[in-house]
Amino acid sequence: MKRVFIASAALFFCTAVFAQTIDRSKKPKEGPAPVIKIADPAKFVLPNGMTVLVVENHKLPKITASLSTNRGDIVEGNKAGVIGLMGDMLNEGTKSLSKEAFDEKVEVMGASVSLNSGGGFVSALNRYFEPSLMLMADALRNPAFEKENFDKLKSQAVTNLKSQEKNAKSISARVVNAISYGKNTARGEFQTIQTTEAVTLDDVKAAYQKYLSPASSILTFVGDITPAQAKEYATKAFGSWTGKKIEIAKSTPVANPAKTEIDLIDVPSAVQSEISVANLINNPYSNPDHHALVLANHILGGGAESKLFMNLREKHGFTYGSYSNLPSDRYQTMFKAGASVRNDKVDSAVAEIIREINNMREGKITAEELATAKAVYNGVFAMRMENPQTTANYATTILINGLPNDFYRTYLQKINAVTVADIKRVAQKYLNSADTRIVVVGKASVVKDGLSKLGYPVKLYDTYASPVSEAATAPSAGVDKNVTAQTVIDKYIAAIGGKEALGKITSMSADITMNVSGQSLGGVMKNAAPNKSFMQLSMGGMTVMKKVFNGKTGYQEQMGQKKELGADEIAAAGDTKGLFPQLYYNTDGFKLSAPVIEKVNGDDAYKIVVTKPSGKTETEYYSAKTGLLVKHESKIKAGGQELEQTMEFGSYTTVGGIQLPGSMSQSIMGQSFELTLKNYKLNEGVADKDFE
Repeated sequence: MKRVFIASAALFFCTAVFAQTIDRSKKPKEGPAPVIKIADPAKFVLPNGMTVLVVENHKLPKITASLSTNRGDIVEGNKAGVIGLMGDMLNEGTKSLSKEAFDEKVEVMGASVSLNSGGGFVSALNRYFEPSLMLMADALRNPAFEKENFDKLKSQAVTNLKSQEKNAKSISARVVNAISYGKNTARGEFQTIQTTEAVTLDDVKAAYQKYLSPASSILTFVGDITPAQAKEYATKAFGSWTGKKIEIAKSTPVANPAKTEIDLIDVPSAVQSEISVANLINNPYSNPDHHALVLANHILGGGAESKLFMNLREKHGFTYGSYSNLPSDRYQTMFKAGASVRNDKVDSAVAEIIREINNMREGKITAEELATAKAVYNGVFAMRMENPQTTANYATTILINGLPNDFYRTYLQKINAVTVADIKRVAQKYLNSADTRIVVVGKASVVKDGLSKLGYPVKLYDTYASPVSEAATAPSAGVDKNVTAQTVIDKYIAAIGGKEALGKITSMSADITMNVSGQSLGGVMKNAAPNKSFMQLSMGGMTVMKKVFNGKTGYQEQMGQKKELGADEIAAAGDTKGLFPQLYYNTDGFKLSAPVIEKVNGDDAYKIVVTKPSGKTETEYYSAKTGLLVKHESKIKAGGQELEQTMEFGSYTTVGGIQLPGSMSQSIMGQSFELTLKNYKLNEGVADKDFE
């Protein structure tokens, strides 16, 4: 105990003395940049043209190998998605092994093997590496390409695309590139449901033959392996593979707009808007400005200490984070700054992003900001080098881009030589503000007026990057004076079967299929008058979600966890007066706003705000043409938050003389879920015990 006390006292004394000798009001000087030693990997070329790189690291008895194809950008045209499907098919078994047998062999060895459209990856302990590599080679060289697997993957791809149709982030990811580069270019085209459905198995086989070849491939070994061993393995796995060198397509540079413009894409269900301030640049790795641009991007929007983050999040609270990206590429690439911002602050956020870009262009960069960026980058670079895979990645970058062998050995020297004047110079040259695109994907009815006041022309595009005229988005006419909220409701009731027929329905059930991010869930929905409800979704025979309300109380189960419905949920359920609530909108306690016309999926619809007896409001949209309910907006509480939920209805089908929706699309928190309803039953198959 005495020894511990003495040691503790000594530590306390040293700490006190150290504290007295440091002036904490001054930031300590940055230390010298880390000295980075990067050995050149061993390199050789097989007779078939495959380049092999070997990075030795004998610390662990483990080896990885990755194969990548140097083929440049590819235009897929009206079969966009074919290359992705081809890559997926490479993981579906070989000519001699089914997918199940292949996966079992990998699992037994504790290895990791995966394939993609450009090659593959394998990782295993030394003793299992050779058979694991041979499995990867078999999958890459002898894919099964079975029709059944193709149909499955194609269906999953279509389902996934459907789930993203109303997701603002997914829409932004495609339209920013499409509008900037052009929809008919390799970097501007995108996969759609139509292009995916057009792909055939023969297209996949043709893409495989055209875009995978050993003559254009780079095989990289990393780990406990020697160049001699690597050559033996590479020759055994790929030596007999033949193919011609893939011609790398040249790209035609695309011009930025002559003057800055706002490109607005309307997503009515969006709670937040996706903002992208983007302009096209040329920034190959060999660019003399490369290192200055790395730091300029970091200062502007590279992290939590950047100008964009500190402004839009810390100062104004517009967003959870705002960032910029300025990549290097052998082709024309894109500088982009942006954020996800709540709709009511979109115009303010755009103004602040432009302000920070202009601050960079005007040289409003302090020496401290530059020093911080250098320190962060020095540290990140050094940490990356702890992973031997980084050396392999750097070697591949050097090879593909024709860079000098010492490109990364001298990297930090060049980073630390950048000056404030260099940052200003490259900002003026590459970070545009007068001829850039401001792409906003969000709820146009909320954000458009504010954006129009910023002084830039506002151009409208649809969610697939096609121009839209003002006339196409404006309601075709005002509301006729004879049209009231009640006449809209009466037309809906008549359209789906009439008051008398609807009044005879006391119960209803339907089978449900829900698609979420490519996964399919099956279930059943049951309702009984006046407001009893039951819904259950399952996957693989296991219940994923179940919600029950018996008219007074209820509960919800998710993944085995049961929770009683809260007071708000019970009150909301109690607002429902029947299986067709519109029948009761003319009774006491309900209030309907005067209808206004808005567009829903390009067609006129009457928008009506319904105030229920509890005081809760919901918004409903009825087709001006058919009278059918096409959209419903409400707010729900989850996890202590109030969230906006949107439901769109379509594919109406007639059941027992009643028109009922066959499909529903639900959007909440930027996520979309597609539901299909079929096998409706009216006044049968529902019992009180279903709601217990």
